[in-house]
Amino acid sequence: MKTILNVIWLVLCGLWMALGYLVAGLIMCLLIVTIPFGIAAFRIAGFALWPFGRTTVERRDAGGASLIGNVIWLVLAGVWLAIGHALTGVALCVTIVGIPLGIANFKLIPLSLMPLGREIVPTDRPFATR
Repeated sequence: MKTILNVIWLVLCGLWMALGYLVAGLIMCLLIVTIPFGIAAFRIAGFALWPFGRTTVERRDAGGASLIGNVIWLVLAGVWLAIGHALTGVALCVTIVGIPLGIANFKLIPLSLMPLGREIVPTDRPFATR
């Protein structure tokens, strides 16, 4: 079932949202200071491309620096990516078949707003972090 949902997701919105994260990551990698944000954007692009079967958990070793980084990310790229998730989520919820995909899009909004201090793990091992 996860594979079927991922393939439908890929065709309807996954590719476009992953491209959005890739563009944000490339823009962030232009400056040396924002390279960690670019790496986070590339990591989330893979998650936005194929999300079913994986989830995010908070990293225990994330500290105050990730909070400051999340605030900077929110201003630079997070708001725009969250708007993209909200718009595609609403568009997907128009049809009955797209409702689970729309809900998944809405679940990605917090990650798009604050990605630092989070780790992507398989859903069968959500508590098996470092």
